[in-house]
Amino acid sequence: MKIIFTFQPKEEFISELKNSFQEVEFLFYKKIKEAEKELPEAEVIVTMGEDLTDFHIEKSKKCKWIMVTSAGLEKMPFKAIKKRGILVTNARGIHRIPMAEFTIGLMLQHAKQLQAVWKQEKDSVWSRRLPTSELHEASLLILGAGAIGGEIARLGKAFHMKVTGVNSSGTPAKHFDSMFTLKTFQTELGNADYILSVLPSTEKTKHLLQVEHFEQMKDTAVFINIGRGDLVEESVLLEVSEKKLIQHMYLDVFDKEPLPKDHPFWENEGITVTPHLSSITKKYMPRALEIFKKNVTTYRNNSENYINVIDAERGY
Repeated sequence: MKIIFTFQPKEEFISELKNSFQEVEFLFYKKIKEAEKELPEAEVIVTMGEDLTDFHIEKSKKCKWIMVTSAGLEKMPFKAIKKRGILVTNARGIHRIPMAEFTIGLMLQHAKQLQAVWKQEKDSVWSRRLPTSELHEASLLILGAGAIGGEIARLGKAFHMKVTGVNSSGTPAKHFDSMFTLKTFQTELGNADYILSVLPSTEKTKHLLQVEHFEQMKDTAVFINIGRGDLVEESVLLEVSEKKLIQHMYLDVFDKEPLPKDHPFWENEGITVTPHLSSITKKYMPRALEIFKKNVTTYRNNSENYINVIDAERGY
């Protein structure tokens, strides 16, 4: 059994895998180009999810399973994968804790005006007139009530926030006071103090939010996007900021990354840019490989109890 990695984990992780599955031949490459010669013999391909193409799927004649060690799948060649009937699993859920903590951190930073506090400290200014607020009883609308959204909702409840969510069916979920769908969530926009998106990139979510949605929000509302950069067109975000339709936007994801140095977002007072780091943690790879190891055992046992099976038709 041959398993190919199209990226190079740290040596400690390589050793752990080899020790755990001594009968498996693991091959590790820094990038997909280096792995191409071995693809025809690989039963399993492990990827970060951004390097495989139709060419690679066609070349991987023996491939039965692709493990994506991230949650993002928008760059995966699903048409070719579906045609071949290849199983796909990913690392959905491992971002739950770091992204939830990151989001709560942003909301606390905003409520307590910490950016302004840090500027005052730098300028040696003593002023207690900052317009601070509380998360207590504030309203939080979470677009994307999955594993990450659910953890954010749980933490929000610790601050006694009113938490509403959006999922595909509108089915109620734990820690949410109410649930909406992509077709009905607009009715809640005017009530939310914080609007957070953790939505994936799909045909239904691409450019979902338009200027009209922000016009329905409170002028004191805060928009946070830690999901995907194509949820809102950049021109829409700039128009929203120029018109001061809401109080502030915290953006961690962008249509094109890294964000160019001359991009207008950097200098915009109504926008705070963070460099797609909401999911970054030292525990990322150990968590992803733990899912992979459990699925390797399932694969070897010819079982069907895989973790995080992806629907190639839907792309998630």
